[in-house]
Amino acid sequence: QVQLVESGGGLVQAGGSLRLSCAASRSIFTNYAMGWYRQTPGKQRELVARILSSGSTNYADSVKGRFTISRDNAKNTVYLQMNSLKPEDTAVYYCKAQGAYDYWGQGTQVTVSS
Repeated sequence: QVQLVESGGGLVQAGGSLRLSCAASRSIFTNYAMGWYRQTPGKQRELVARILSSGSTNYADSVKGRFTISRDNAKNTVYLQMNSLKPEDTAVYYCKAQGAYDYWGQGTQVTVSS
């Protein structure tokens, strides 16, 4: 079993920055891909960014050049640095560990005001 706890969401003006954190309850990065997803009411949850166990990363086209996913193996924590935020980035952001099993965090709200 793995627990994921997100933090760092909040309210920010357009053009601002936030950094989300996702702390895992144990060391899993060697066997799990870690991803950040987001969801708005009435829409499906969508992938924002992912980092594989190899360290390779990929991003949704809508966030390329603005968001950066990274991880700290010593802290069992994955980060999502979000810059140049736009109102359309407003959503609940979820952390996911994908491997033999999938685990989700509880989500953190990000609101970008225009």
